[in-house]
Amino acid sequence: MFSKSCEYGIKATLYIASNSNNGNRVSLNDISENIDSPKAFTAKILQKLSKNKIIQSIKGPSGGFEITTENMNNLRLSHIVKAFDGDDIYKSCGIGLEECNDSKPCPVHSRFKNIREELKRMLETTSILDLANGLTEGLTFLKH
Repeated sequence: MFSKSCEYGIKATLYIASNSNNGNRVSLNDISENIDSPKAFTAKILQKLSKNKIIQSIKGPSGGFEITTENMNNLRLSHIVKAFDGDDIYKSCGIGLEECNDSKPCPVHSRFKNIREELKRMLETTSILDLANGLTEGLTFLKH
């Protein structure tokens, strides 16, 4: 459903957020290891997250990556998805046709339209803070 970059962007953001909840900044190496992503790929993911103001990159000896509590509360999953995959997920055809709409629907159009709308609603209402809290409390996991 999401691109690999988007999936890792979500994982990286949540890992950073859960550590920021505990007052910790995390390094590229920590993030890469904890989301099972190659270091070079993770670096590119973090650049995009930083460029889109989803995470903050702090330079220097006590630097690393973090997200402020205020930003976590305002950030939604939809912000990360948009940064990596744009908004095509809300518009694309369920079976990949280039032209698919209400006036010229594919066989799954009406059913898939409802799924897309529900997905959009979930992504736009789910805060990074809520998801980070689940990780911090040990209720959810980024890897097994």
